[in-house]
Amino acid sequence: MAEIPNAAAPAPTKPGSDGRFNIFIVVQSGRLAYEAALFAASLRHTNPDFAGRLILGEPQPGPLWKNDPRLLDRDMRDLLTGEFGAEILPFESRHFGETYPQGNKIEGLFCLPEGEPFVFFDTDTLITGPLSDVPFDFNRPTASLRREGTWPEPQLYQAGYTAIWKSLYDRFGLDFDTSLDRSQPDEYWRRYLYFNAGWFFHACPRQFGERFLRYALSVRDDPPDMLAAQTLDPWLDQVVLPLVIHSFGGGRDTLPEGMLDGTHSCHYRMLPLLYAREDDHVVDLLETVAAPNKLKKLLKGHVPILRMVYQNRGQKARAMFDRANLPRKERQIRNQLRRANLWMR
Repeated sequence: MAEIPNAAAPAPTKPGSDGRFNIFIVVQSGRLAYEAALFAASLRHTNPDFAGRLILGEPQPGPLWKNDPRLLDRDMRDLLTGEFGAEILPFESRHFGETYPQGNKIEGLFCLPEGEPFVFFDTDTLITGPLSDVPFDFNRPTASLRREGTWPEPQLYQAGYTAIWKSLYDRFGLDFDTSLDRSQPDEYWRRYLYFNAGWFFHACPRQFGERFLRYALSVRDDPPDMLAAQTLDPWLDQVVLPLVIHSFGGGRDTLPEGMLDGTHSCHYRMLPLLYAREDDHVVDLLETVAAPNKLKKLLKGHVPILRMVYQNRGQKARAMFDRANLPRKERQIRNQLRRANLWMR
């Protein structure tokens, strides 16, 4: 049986009823440290009165990491915890680590205070509006619907979408039929509950994390037969997340459309994509929060930020695209940026 941290996890009676919740991102050495600084700067700029805690989960060195994953840059740590008021809390990588770093968002949940509502964001996110406007129902979780149909990839003469997804719901005793969007046609990927794992929330990180971890290890270590032709790397977190959300009574529509991944947050993922496709207010926010000299001095250490933000390559990338008529597939945007020597990550 998988080793899961033990602790009682009583859910609060009315999670978030006082308007407080914690924000959780992951930080470690390298790219994520610079993204965390931009995230924290955007949060403090757009939410100066945010009453919750900004918690940065930091994986600790161990056998699942070849190198020390901690944020060792003292100046960056001081900026995050001092200027931006973040708390850096350690967590152990017991099951994923370097071979599947997306697992940080699962194992990192155990460093959060149990029973307190949380919102997880991928580090490559900007907060663009006041989160007090967002009507989180922490007892009915959901996650990002800004995604493409990346998983599964049904193969000829193999299981289709229905068979693949139903096998996962059956594995955990979940009601598959109530997860379906019946306004979408059978065997079309949007009919099935599928999220981007760039943000999600719930009333208790302990409860959510234990279930997320249990489901992920079960699927990774003993995938249902219907998944025989499917790859789980890097999709494991997004395969399991819909199951976890459904198991807690959540779904697609527990937040108004257009707030997260819209007016109040932007999961840009990579800076060239931000400049190519995001609205003007996102670019303006990025360049505003990156302007102060104290932050600029540190951010210039990351080549993509140096070139895209401070050396204006981002604006060159932006001029290549019409935001009202973007290519339908993200890979088309990437290919155009590569041809112009403007792709970096």
